[in-house]
Amino acid sequence: MFADRRSSKAFWLGTLAVVIGVLLHLPAFIMARAMHYRMAGMPMGAPMLWGMACILTGIAAAIYGLLPKAPALQRTAIHERIVAPEDAPLNPWHWAACGALAIALVVDIMKVSSLGFVMPGMRIEYGLSAAAVSLLPLSALTGATLGSFLWGTLADRYGRRATLLLAAVMFIGTSICGAMPSFAWNVFMCFLMGASAGGLLPVAYALLAEIMPTRHRGWSLVLVGGIGALGGYLAASGFSALLQPHFGWRIMWFLNLPSGLILMAFSPLIPESPRFLVHIGRPEEAQATLRRFGSLLIADLDMPGGEATVDHSSLPPVERRFLGTTVALTVAGLAWGFVNFGLLLWLPGELIAAGRNMALAATLITRSSLLAAPVVVLAAALYARWSTKGALLTMTAITAAGVLALVLQHSGLSVARSPLLAPVLLLVGSTGVISILLPYSAESYPLRIRGRATGWVAGCSKAGGLICQGLGALALVPTLRVSAAAIAVPVFLALVLIARYGHETRGRDLRELELASSAPPVSHD
Repeated sequence: MFADRRSSKAFWLGTLAVVIGVLLHLPAFIMARAMHYRMAGMPMGAPMLWGMACILTGIAAAIYGLLPKAPALQRTAIHERIVAPEDAPLNPWHWAACGALAIALVVDIMKVSSLGFVMPGMRIEYGLSAAAVSLLPLSALTGATLGSFLWGTLADRYGRRATLLLAAVMFIGTSICGAMPSFAWNVFMCFLMGASAGGLLPVAYALLAEIMPTRHRGWSLVLVGGIGALGGYLAASGFSALLQPHFGWRIMWFLNLPSGLILMAFSPLIPESPRFLVHIGRPEEAQATLRRFGSLLIADLDMPGGEATVDHSSLPPVERRFLGTTVALTVAGLAWGFVNFGLLLWLPGELIAAGRNMALAATLITRSSLLAAPVVVLAAALYARWSTKGALLTMTAITAAGVLALVLQHSGLSVARSPLLAPVLLLVGSTGVISILLPYSAESYPLRIRGRATGWVAGCSKAGGLICQGLGALALVPTLRVSAAAIAVPVFLALVLIARYGHETRGRDLRELELASSAPPVSHD
């Protein structure tokens, strides 16, 4: 799988150097055992400094090893026809790739979910105020947002698999966040952690969309994404309950090392996208990959002009044929971020401030966990068996109904007096939307811009949360009534835009997108 790269040895030696760099930080952590692993104010010893040097050197070597041997993405005259993948049955290679990519998504979601579990201990150790400690999720979301944009673009230029591997190596390096003696270092490392993990999500969706047959593509995208989301949250909460009482909050960051290594161990099961290999003029490698998935590639090398034309369009994709879809999905991503990182996080505190008891606030968290699994299954069924556009519209409409119910409830209108009506609608709708949004994005754009387009939408969903967390850090969060009314605008706008510019992708051969995007513009002369 490294035949077209500069050096597999450089990559694996770089990965080893990163692992060694992380291990050099462990002695300082272990020495803090007598203080229940509190390291605030401790000096950075020579092993930690050498460890940082190893990590930086290792990442540089890994980047070099993954660079293409020849100038990548040259214009080619290959016309490709992939035979029988679109209705092919699933074989063990399909299931193995799904499992490996699900692990990548679990790792991505686990890090975001871990923030809520480490912040209380971090606040106590460093003696921080609530406003100061909010810089941590703000930094992580900033990194994740930028990472989604960056890694999606890199995936279109250098390949899906190479980008995933590099993100995993950098993710392993950020394990040293658990040994940082100052809060400022934690904030910085948390930014890098978010930037590295943020690339796993869009690239995994783009790759999965390109290796799954059409009749299995819809449900597998939504279900693998749902497994990643549920698995990430369960892993974060489970490890927190199991390890934090014994090792403190820092152990949650050191988990980046084993989780990243697990992802690397399963990396041989993650193929490079055969469509991408054809796109950059490597049909022999594409043929070898396709054989594993029960498909064939027929290439006519003498086709004039070619259809695998390389085109690195802008970020976001604003070509005329994609502009409406891009605007609709951008607004939908921002709206989801506002709801998930805004309303759903502010709601429990608002209920308690309004005189509700803590049990009701706890009920919201419990209900979210109970609703997540069946909603993901329902979303996958609607997406695969009914309509991709209709499923996204339905979940967005449920979210809109939840926002409206919240506005009415806090306006004192009897139509929305039930305290759990709005939260349940918001939880069902937001879970359904995020289960569908990125798979739908991956299926709505052609191969040449699929990575960056999916990364853009993923980044926008996190940018919505970034805005909400920024307001929280500045103590500028308005009342829940005002917040809900303001957030209702992008939610309802997303509903209208998806209805107008969304396209049905259920059962659609991805080759149709390639042909449509490569067709020359119509002349009006």
